[in-house]
Amino acid sequence: MKTIKVLFDFATFTIPIKVLFFRNIILKLTNNPYFLTCDPTLADLKIAVDALEAAIYAAKDGGHTPISAMHDKEKIVTVMFKNLAHNIDKTTNGDETKLLSSGFNLTNQPALNDKAVLSATDGHRSGTMKLTAKAKPKAGAYIWQKHPGNLPLSESTWETITTTTQASYLVEDLPPGTYWYFRYAAVTPDEGVTDFCQPILKLVN
Repeated sequence: MKTIKVLFDFATFTIPIKVLFFRNIILKLTNNPYFLTCDPTLADLKIAVDALEAAIYAAKDGGHTPISAMHDKEKIVTVMFKNLAHNIDKTTNGDETKLLSSGFNLTNQPALNDKAVLSATDGHRSGTMKLTAKAKPKAGAYIWQKHPGNLPLSESTWETITTTTQASYLVEDLPPGTYWYFRYAAVTPDEGVTDFCQPILKLVN
């Protein structure tokens, strides 16, 4: 029987998604009775993720030095979470309950990247953004949401833009030069409203 392990899919995530994913890991491990101690420590992980998030904002002006610094911090954080994942594998020895409580994806589960895909491209004029979703079979509607350019801290801060019957939507009246997160959920007869996809971050031109 194959031993269940942590899936290292997070190494391929985009930088903004890594921040969201890593913060969720820290939240899941905080006061977790299965992981009373962590290596690296949760305090060190939080400091590293905070530094990466700050670097993301510093790099928004497009300068080469801030962008390079952002990627350097991304590498540091990714290595730290790889080490954490290795240590969790060692301490859990394939115990699925303990592994699931860590917040990591597992080798016997669909990866986060398997969720619905969303892309965003510049619209036909300034201040517009074309959102295109991966169409879901039997979907009768798509719910589109946006969030201004800081990482959402709770579900309640997401703003629903509209609901459409098509798997694409043109967002208008966005201030040029601002960053926005976008995501969508599908409505199907079998599942009802699905989970929202991974949010993506985009600069409005």
